[in-house]
Amino acid sequence: MTFNSDTRFHRQLFVFNGLLPAVLILIDYWRGKLGANPVEFVTRATGVLTLVFLILTLLVTPLRKIYGWNWLLKQRRLLGLYAFFYGLAHLLTYLAYDRDWQLQTVVGDVRQRPFIAIGMFSFLLMVPLAVTSTNAMIKKLGGPRWAQLHRLTYYIAIGGVLHYWAIVKSDVRYPFFFAVVLALLLGYRVVMSIKKARGAAPRAS
Repeated sequence: MTFNSDTRFHRQLFVFNGLLPAVLILIDYWRGKLGANPVEFVTRATGVLTLVFLILTLLVTPLRKIYGWNWLLKQRRLLGLYAFFYGLAHLLTYLAYDRDWQLQTVVGDVRQRPFIAIGMFSFLLMVPLAVTSTNAMIKKLGGPRWAQLHRLTYYIAIGGVLHYWAIVKSDVRYPFFFAVVLALLLGYRVVMSIKKARGAAPRAS
């Protein structure tokens, strides 16, 4: 198998697995298998899937550095787009079924439930990342500026975890798990940044 066919296979694998949760949700919705409160199930499921794909996006760098899986780099943007896709589905489900498209009621709801504001702000930060995910935009912005912009992913993931944690009333095991994984991923980046800075200091002197 050639390198190009490897890349094509990985792409197809990521496309299939990224869409699979949405397909399964649609099938269960059509069959009436989403439980007593389908809207709540879809809202929670799309929110969790958004976090999952954000974590997977952040996981690419350590896996590539530690194990040399450079092929993952070509799929990172796809993972980020899936995070945006499920985040958009999460937001639209809230607007359609919780607010009945009465957008003027969102402000009052945000006042009563501040975690909604955290979620919305995190989603808004995802919009410029989705818009600049094409090769043309990378070329237009330039590599360094594009990379700087896409560091917003860190803040989006933090906001997503806080949003999830605030929703849960008692059982915080799942948001705690996401918080631990995110802390490890961000901690890895801090450590590597410090090592890089220390390595650059002797060369500069």
